[in-house]
Amino acid sequence: MRLNYVETGPADAPVVLLGSSLGADQGMWAPQVDVLAKRFRVVAFDHRGHGGSEVPDGPYTIDDLGGDVVELLDTLEVEQASYVGISLGGAVGLWLAQNAAERFHRFVVICPPSNPAADPQMWIDRAAQVRAEGTQAITDATLGRWFLPEFKDIEPVRRMLQDCPAEGYAACCEALSTTNLLPGLSDITAPVLVVTADSDTSIPPETVVPVATQIPGAHLEIIENAAHLVTYSHPDVINPLLLAHLG
Repeated sequence: MRLNYVETGPADAPVVLLGSSLGADQGMWAPQVDVLAKRFRVVAFDHRGHGGSEVPDGPYTIDDLGGDVVELLDTLEVEQASYVGISLGGAVGLWLAQNAAERFHRFVVICPPSNPAADPQMWIDRAAQVRAEGTQAITDATLGRWFLPEFKDIEPVRRMLQDCPAEGYAACCEALSTTNLLPGLSDITAPVLVVTADSDTSIPPETVVPVATQIPGAHLEIIENAAHLVTYSHPDVINPLLLAHLG
């Protein structure tokens, strides 16, 4: 499985991978890339079924999505990297911390769905809707969850959602419908920064705070006056946190 990715920063610098939200491509990291690239070799990638990556028929699993990232490291000939992921990308980060820990230095997981399988029918229904009507059918509702009303610069993200392949989006919904990452949290040994947003209705903070408490030594940050896609709406808060944790 070949993932589409964009590299920025010095070729000999430590590597940081950026994993995006469901429905978004690597372009959603625009507020972070230039800042991180001053210190790191930044690799922003598209999950399978998203952006410029291949779109195999679904359903996918979290093992597929996590395994794709490990294969990407092999393609890049990178032995170890750090990982930053939001939403779906955050779930992938938790999977990597549990299943491929030897390949990573440290993790940042932002608004991660740790047990979306608790409500599998919601994901199955959304997958069916997107296959039938396209991602345009869920764009407005998604943007309403991702940003607070006062944040206006949403058009680039709207285009990402509308351009996301329907099969890729739906198949990743099906991956989430079978994902429960809670049982392995206590076995994570890498340094982890967990970030949540106080007004996130997609992955409410009350589901994220327990993730931080169950990961040994994890650090928790709760961003105020922010919704789900906090990396895009609040880079002035998020970027310093990333730099401090990634070192």
